[in-house]
Amino acid sequence: MSPRSWEQSPRAPSTTPPGRCLTWTAASTCAVCEGCRMQKKTVHLAGLGRVDWYTCAAVVVGSGAAGLNCAERLFDRGVRDVVVLTTRRFGGTSYLSGSDKQTYYKMSVFGSTDDSPLAMAQALCSGGAMDGDTAYVESVCSLPAFFHLVDSGVPFPHNEFGAFVGYKTDHDPRQRATSAGPKTSRFMVERLLKNVRDRGIPVLDRLTVVKLGTVSGHVAGLIAIDERKVGSENLGITVFQSPVVVLATGGPGELYETSVYPRGQVSLHGVALEAGASAVNLGESQFGLASTGFRWNLSGTYQQVVPSYFSGQDRRNFLAETFRTLPEMATAIFLKGYQWPFSASRAEGFGSSLVDIAVEMERREGRRVFLDFTRNPWMEGQQCDLSRMSEEAVTYLKRSGATQSTPYARLRHMNPDAIAIYREHGVDLRLPLEAAVCFQHNNGGIAVDLSWETEIGGLFAVGEIAGTHGVTRPGGSALNAGQVGGIRVAEAVSLRRFSAAGSAGSRALAEGAEWVRMMSGRMLSLRGERHRSLRAALQRRMTNAAGFLRDERTVQDAAAEARRTLASMDSRPPLAAGRADLARAWETRNLVIAHCAFLSSIDFYISGGGGSRGSYLVTAGPDDRDAGVVETRKGALLRFRRERLADRLRKVVVRGKTMKVAWREVRPLPEDDSWFETVWAQWRKRADACRRRDARGT
Repeated sequence: MSPRSWEQSPRAPSTTPPGRCLTWTAASTCAVCEGCRMQKKTVHLAGLGRVDWYTCAAVVVGSGAAGLNCAERLFDRGVRDVVVLTTRRFGGTSYLSGSDKQTYYKMSVFGSTDDSPLAMAQALCSGGAMDGDTAYVESVCSLPAFFHLVDSGVPFPHNEFGAFVGYKTDHDPRQRATSAGPKTSRFMVERLLKNVRDRGIPVLDRLTVVKLGTVSGHVAGLIAIDERKVGSENLGITVFQSPVVVLATGGPGELYETSVYPRGQVSLHGVALEAGASAVNLGESQFGLASTGFRWNLSGTYQQVVPSYFSGQDRRNFLAETFRTLPEMATAIFLKGYQWPFSASRAEGFGSSLVDIAVEMERREGRRVFLDFTRNPWMEGQQCDLSRMSEEAVTYLKRSGATQSTPYARLRHMNPDAIAIYREHGVDLRLPLEAAVCFQHNNGGIAVDLSWETEIGGLFAVGEIAGTHGVTRPGGSALNAGQVGGIRVAEAVSLRRFSAAGSAGSRALAEGAEWVRMMSGRMLSLRGERHRSLRAALQRRMTNAAGFLRDERTVQDAAAEARRTLASMDSRPPLAAGRADLARAWETRNLVIAHCAFLSSIDFYISGGGGSRGSYLVTAGPDDRDAGVVETRKGALLRFRRERLADRLRKVVVRGKTMKVAWREVRPLPEDDSWFETVWAQWRKRADACRRRDARGT
């Protein structure tokens, strides 16, 4: 069923000025692309002059795989006047990030593999702090989402029978993973963008969203800075009035100094929180080894070919000072391939996460760390014998035919694309490759329901900004969740009629635009802290306090400093270095709010006795008798709190604006014993209601 109620453009704002500050000119259809039904007006606002004012049924913010898929799904469900806004087309994580073999996660569909939606949902929930019904929806919808990508042309491999053969990924016991190579998500963006263009959906570039407008708990639209027009009287301030706004802006990579996200990846957590949305699980992030020049995850075959590590100009063989034997060290490096990212559960007993900890300790001493793909791991007086590694590692390399003499030769044999991706960016892997343990993904985000709708009516979030994951997640599940979110949003929007809030919405947006103009004026003043130095300070704060090694006192101090920064932000906002820098200053303002929420969440969890879990360790005090111990060949390196199992059944929630933090119990896995005849009757009833609504035009 595809209701047609959205084929007519929603009622445009009244031509009667809702206030003295607002004057409308004649309406016109959008000239961005043929067939677009978006309405464009020019509005005169006091203190701003003429402002572009767009009216449409839905606005998708973000041009990555999640956002483009959502726009396409909305269009196909009858929402014809949908528009995509982006700050940098081809500048987001989906297009620019990846790994040796970037994973997409779905239900298994080949051979005799036993799988079901409930079994997949259990795997998604296994790390704790994830809603069971959300996991079930992501599982049920995983195959429609996957085969849509296949039909769109994403080159996922299949065998001669047409079966999409899978492999095991981290945090999952079954062969549910697939891949199109290092650029899986880039292929998704390219194919989904073609789908969007084929439908005539406009993608508007260089627009930075700075504020959401709301009326009585419902979204009315948004205000953005058009970077092409910042030199004009109105500073490029542009209004989009819409009853549906979808945030698909990815993760806040710019929160951390040590990050593998593409540079400039900011997202909109702060903007959403300021509007009144809540966030969940912000403290649950992934950290993993990555190269720091060309930012790329060093997972999979990059580690399975067993490169050596060294630090500093003296080429210190620091892992040899960490592990007890050479086979133990080589096996740990190998296991980092699919035991990536860092895992608190693998920190004891000389597990693979000891590699991450050793790298971090070197960097804290001011020593740069490098991988060397031309030399095998070694210890004084010993050379690496791959046959002495664990049976798992030896079997893998033999079955892969990777018995060459050097890591580089093994990588060239197993995965030449992994070498090519670095070559494309001017990096020769036969030279030392600098690496660090980097912020890679945030499992939390803005709180959403089963339709991916936030607590603000009509405001949705899909992709990484949506807080649907728990403490851990199977590799590739984020790509699946982003695609499933688009399916759910489109269904919800097509089955409900969202009001554009009429003149009340117009007034709220006009007032919001005037506030943006006032705040922009302050950002362009000569007094205060430049936004770049402010951003650098908060990045250092996050990396030091909210990385994968966390200390209670350090977190408390950082959270207090973040709250002080937030409290003074409106009176002393981040300053721009001229109009061309204004949008970046607004992004820093968004990051100030976001980093306060992140640190408040982490502080609440740790101060309340929360322990190590997922991708971070919480250091333990001397009185903690149950503490775990990370050991090296020299003895105990650090002590850490163990996880409280009860915390797996709840998640940390940060309330928008107030930054109040609380626990919220997770929803359980559903017992879905639905009966077909009953579901069919309910489905027909909904379809009839939509048809009657469309016939009435209400």
